[in-house]
Amino acid sequence: QVQLVESGGGLVQAGGSLRVSCAASGSTYRINTIGWYRQAPGKQRELVAAISSRGNTNYADSVKGRFTISRDNAKNTVYLQMDSLKPEDTAVYYCNADLFACSGLGCSTNDYWGQGTQVTVSS
Repeated sequence: QVQLVESGGGLVQAGGSLRVSCAASGSTYRINTIGWYRQAPGKQRELVAAISSRGNTNYADSVKGRFTISRDNAKNTVYLQMDSLKPEDTAVYYCNADLFACSGLGCSTNDYWGQGTQVTVSS
């Protein structure tokens, strides 16, 4: 059973920084693209940033130049460094991964989500 476990959310003042992490555990063989989405109250979930297995990155326009995504393949972990935070960055941040994994039922590629971590930016 593959799990994505996020950590590092919290409360920060506008202009501050936070780093959130997402670690994959279980029968994980290969992580393809992994990234972060966020969902603010009353809004749809949106892509924040993603990174491919080759290290190619993709960012939402609203976070370009402020957020940096990185991954440590040896630890099956992805990080999101968030700088110059704004109140509009307040949301629940979810880790999402396209994973190739094997179990007793065989091997397949599936989409996995973490449980979410709250990031609150006060003005």
